[in-house]
Amino acid sequence: MDKIKIREFFDKCAPSWDTDMAVDEQVINTILDNAGVERDKDVLDVACGTGVMIDFYLKRNVRSVTAIDFSEKMCKIASSKFHQDNVWIICKDVEEFDEGIRYDCIIVYNAFPHFVDSEKLISHLSSLLKKDGILTIAHGMSRAKLNYHHHNICEEVRHDLIEADELAKIISDYLEITTIISNDRMYQVSGKKR
Repeated sequence: MDKIKIREFFDKCAPSWDTDMAVDEQVINTILDNAGVERDKDVLDVACGTGVMIDFYLKRNVRSVTAIDFSEKMCKIASSKFHQDNVWIICKDVEEFDEGIRYDCIIVYNAFPHFVDSEKLISHLSSLLKKDGILTIAHGMSRAKLNYHHHNICEEVRHDLIEADELAKIISDYLEITTIISNDRMYQVSGKKR
């Protein structure tokens, strides 16, 4: 995968992203429950896109949301929607991001297959967690449905989502696995930093 082509793809998709996004609130709330997103937590939203998840975090009264994406156009749209003092939108490659802050919850929602090196990403994100912090990789649809969807997009971003057990094995090198779900409605693997 070529990061420049991936960025170009998502810049192109940004204007219609919110219109095209299907949101299942019950699935999102299950994901956030398993991810430990609750009052007074600091959340890092990785590959935030246009900020689809930010309202869900804020409804749970989190202390802060740092939302990061490397698509300038996605970040511009997200920034236009959120002006709260506890929400920061950062346009940067998350693999190069470390402001010295550690997070209670790190969420990669609907984005994991678009990262070039999944193990490098997991290693880096694990280092950004507080003690007892939770890293969550999740999708608001089944693995099969997501993989089918990806076969209808451009080749530069077309990668299958790996089996949940395989992802859990990678994460377990860094964190204690707390959640593995892969069913016809959703996909989630989470691990806690001990």
